[in-house]
Amino acid sequence: MSSPNESSESRTHSIVAARRISQLSLHLIKPSAPQLRPHLCAAAPVMVEGLDQGLLAYMRGKHRDLQEKVFEYFVARRPELRTPIEISMRDHRELCMKQLSGLVREAGVRPFRYLFEDPEKYFSVLEAVGSVDMSLGIKLGVQYSLWGGSVINLGTKKHRDKYFDGIDNLGYLGCFAMTELHHGSNVQGLQTTATFNPIKDEFIINTPNDGAIKWWIGNAAVHGKFATVFAKLLLPTHDTKEVSDMGVHAFIVPIRDLKMHEVLPGIEIHDCGHKIGLNGVDNGALRFCSVRIPRDNLLNRFGDVSRDGKYSSELSSINKRFAATLGELVGGRVALAYTSVGVLKVAGTIAIRYSLLRQQFGPPKQPEVRILDYQSQQHKLMPMLASTYAFHFATLHLVERYSEMKKTNDEHVVADVHALSAGLKAYVTSYTAKSLSVCREACGGHGYAAVNRFGGLRNDHDIFQTFEGDNTVLLQQVAADLLKQYKEKFQGGTLVVTWNYLRDSMSSYLSAPNPVIARWESEDHLRNPKFQLDAFRYRTSRLLQTVAMRLRKHSKNLGVFGAWNRCLNHLLTLSESHIESVILARFINAVERCPDENTRAALKLVCDLYALDRIWKDIGTYRNVDYVAPNKAKAIHKLVDYLSFQVRNIAKELVDAFELPDHVTQAPIAMQSDAYTQYTQYVGF
Repeated sequence: MSSPNESSESRTHSIVAARRISQLSLHLIKPSAPQLRPHLCAAAPVMVEGLDQGLLAYMRGKHRDLQEKVFEYFVARRPELRTPIEISMRDHRELCMKQLSGLVREAGVRPFRYLFEDPEKYFSVLEAVGSVDMSLGIKLGVQYSLWGGSVINLGTKKHRDKYFDGIDNLGYLGCFAMTELHHGSNVQGLQTTATFNPIKDEFIINTPNDGAIKWWIGNAAVHGKFATVFAKLLLPTHDTKEVSDMGVHAFIVPIRDLKMHEVLPGIEIHDCGHKIGLNGVDNGALRFCSVRIPRDNLLNRFGDVSRDGKYSSELSSINKRFAATLGELVGGRVALAYTSVGVLKVAGTIAIRYSLLRQQFGPPKQPEVRILDYQSQQHKLMPMLASTYAFHFATLHLVERYSEMKKTNDEHVVADVHALSAGLKAYVTSYTAKSLSVCREACGGHGYAAVNRFGGLRNDHDIFQTFEGDNTVLLQQVAADLLKQYKEKFQGGTLVVTWNYLRDSMSSYLSAPNPVIARWESEDHLRNPKFQLDAFRYRTSRLLQTVAMRLRKHSKNLGVFGAWNRCLNHLLTLSESHIESVILARFINAVERCPDENTRAALKLVCDLYALDRIWKDIGTYRNVDYVAPNKAKAIHKLVDYLSFQVRNIAKELVDAFELPDHVTQAPIAMQSDAYTQYTQYVGF
């Protein structure tokens, strides 16, 4: 006879079991998610024969002819302008200036005109130039996107009329003087001042303390003649305050004489010295001591000062003017995201071509095996190759949206570009930085030779993570936007295009995971793009909901700032998850748009590897909430290994589609013929 306690436990277990059966039956009868169907090309075979031409045709950019023009100039017309492996900082800076001058004045490439007439042309040139020498790409960007872009985008017609041609033809070499010794990311905390003198009708630029010295200013140490200086605009008042701070504005300040190139009075310039990389760029530090400039040198698109010292603006607050000012400078982030993918293509091409050449070990009495045939090498390089393709399509979309923004000024497109550029710049540059080390290690000792480029690429690219917006700060900006959109979703507001999935499916993503689907492990299911995208978006939606709850909870005791800091790592993870969702969506779209069946099958294979590798790398998140059952997690892991093997079989065709010939990659170990011969000849044999 059972005891009362045993009977009670038995009834409890029966109730729990009944609830589970009831919940399971609901999922079986009326699934919470739409029934998933195998994708048409989920298991389509890839025919290697003819694949190279199909990939080349689909991957080739609209302005490949312009890129070829850049390559032809440095390879055929002026090979002496190519950057040698060993070069001093002084010589590198002068060579970089000659490269830029020759490209514009001899080759007839006009990046500044492209930037405003057809931005997609500009970014294509930037990618090509960066593969020649990253210092040249950055110097070009400083001249045209930062200095030139600030004059045109923050100024008005009078500034365009006066400065456009000089910036375009390099007569007016300039700088972008925003960062200070004490302030980088916190631009509103800049201390440089621009005080208006109504009697003389001029501004007086001052560096009030050492912390306000402009620092890391490209083109300042040697070549720059002008600088766009960001400073607090101070207007005199007739009360006890004496001056009124109108917030940070931009001013054109001449720093060197146009003819003699001597530093102008009141300006002190020093060289920031040798850097980890990008030593072809002359970064300098600027101090201003009562430097007087005409009132017209205020870049006055968002705020102006009249002759009698009255301030006017269509934007009502300092914060709105500041946001509008920085918003016009978003092109720099677009450029870095796009260029970073170009760097990843070069590094990946070198590593994969070498891995297809290099042979080590093998079965007894059998030829040695190519190192790319080892599963460990595939694990290092194939998901990275898949990510490179994913980033290619995502940043191409970003460039297209940026071009649309410049043509239409549509407020929804503007908001979309701001969100996309911040997230993609942060995510892609961080990924590329890590991958450069992976590529170096994958090539063993030969990867350590400077001539094989990994060291130079790694050092030059490293700063991409912190200039034009520190990546950690940019990810916080993405998180703040997500939280804003989360709030809008529940208030019925309009969402930015990038966040549309929050409106369309937040409720379904936050419902309890379907225990049946959580166990599905067939290849057709796992390679279904709907499953992949749903998984990415479920993770993002859950992270968003939970961090919103945590912020609300902690803000009661810690305040808004303290709560944000307490949840900071959670917020960064949320941002990265969202960006991965955006990247995957663009990749899936690119696969579906591909007109050639065989090429589409190859891209689908690569897309599946990207998606499932990302899911596997964060499998703990999915397991913790039972979104993926143990058997399904194991199936995903096995499929990632299998897909890596499949992608290895077409790896040559995939990297060849980047169209990076030997004279661009330049690394002897990546030469497509006689690699070892060229390598030995380089060292003197």
